[in-house]
Amino acid sequence: MIFNIRVDYKMVDIKTMEIVYNDLKELFNNIREKFQINEYVEISTCNRHEFYIHSDAFAIENVFNDFTNENIVIESGEDSVFHLFRMSSSLESMIVGEDQILGQIKDSKKKAEKEGHLGKVLDTLFTKAIHVGQEVRSKTNINKGHISMGSAAVDLAEEYLGDLQDKCVLVIGAGKMGALVAKALAEKNLKAIFVANRTYYKATKLAEELNGQAIFFDDLYKYLPISDVIISATGSPHTIITKSRIEEATNKIKKDTNKDYTNHKIVIIDIANPRDVSEDVKEIGVNLFNIDDLRGIAEKTANERKKEVKEAENIINYEFDLLKNSFKIMEIDNILASLRSSMENIRQREAEKAIVKLADVDGSIKIIDNLTNSIVNKIFFDISKNIKKAACNNDEDLIRAAEIFFLNNNEDN
Repeated sequence: MIFNIRVDYKMVDIKTMEIVYNDLKELFNNIREKFQINEYVEISTCNRHEFYIHSDAFAIENVFNDFTNENIVIESGEDSVFHLFRMSSSLESMIVGEDQILGQIKDSKKKAEKEGHLGKVLDTLFTKAIHVGQEVRSKTNINKGHISMGSAAVDLAEEYLGDLQDKCVLVIGAGKMGALVAKALAEKNLKAIFVANRTYYKATKLAEELNGQAIFFDDLYKYLPISDVIISATGSPHTIITKSRIEEATNKIKKDTNKDYTNHKIVIIDIANPRDVSEDVKEIGVNLFNIDDLRGIAEKTANERKKEVKEAENIINYEFDLLKNSFKIMEIDNILASLRSSMENIRQREAEKAIVKLADVDGSIKIIDNLTNSIVNKIFFDISKNIKKAACNNDEDLIRAAEIFFLNNNEDN
């Protein structure tokens, strides 16, 4: 059985998500301790945290049924598969049509494979989900205009500052999200763009692409007070910008240069999860926004793309039916492998009985071995063909009957 447990922006705001994520991890760890988890994949982005789990331990459902946290979604079977397909197609994204989620799903799959907890079932599922996302993007206009969380953040900044031309922008975090924001900003004819990252060479690499300037993370205090727009997208587990830090930086610049930025208007857009910026910065006149404030832009984008969403859903439904057949064939292959092994054991036992009764003076042992092997192959060929045909025709009763009839009758005769 495939399970999906998650918390995302649809259920909670960013502040609550930070708290619920711990509950989600606790639930997952509890399940992993109690039951045999064959495979799992974790997906973690700025506005969602999810686990995909595959396990043959059906008792897991009892644990999920007893779980009562209303902020955590628990789905299984077809519902969980549909959700993953919708997610890879960006239909579950805050910004419908954004491309980043597909890359994030690919990265999550690679990480699970590298860590050794991606097996045949989830590998098949995630490979298909990635294919679905690619099909939706190639056959619809769902991502027309390349709208992203990054470009939405820039739009939000323009709503409060007007034209960003001749503005100074500080981007904190040179990861994928920071790079998206920075590239969207670079088209605005800025006065200056500064890039800070804990790993300096990453900041340097991104700054070179943008014609900007990389700065050391420890030098942030020099740029916080003078920036018009600060966009923060790090993976830090704690806040990196606070009211006191901005005040200290402002006072230090005033002391060193005699320039007073106390009343300088600053817009900060925090698109990190957990958040990078403390809410107390509002007390000193900073306009602070986070992922929750992008919902208005998200709703506008969703309304504009309703036709594309419908086309995407048609693709998802078609690909889902194909996946069901793939899983059935996979299940049949397991049955057939066990059946073939069972038949081979019977063949060997019967051949050994016959060989004991014969003297190998004229090659009779080889003849008997070849004969019995040929008989098994011919019988197995017809059985295999008929069971696979039943799978393609959705004949569940025949499949189950074959499994019971062939695999539960292996007693020695």
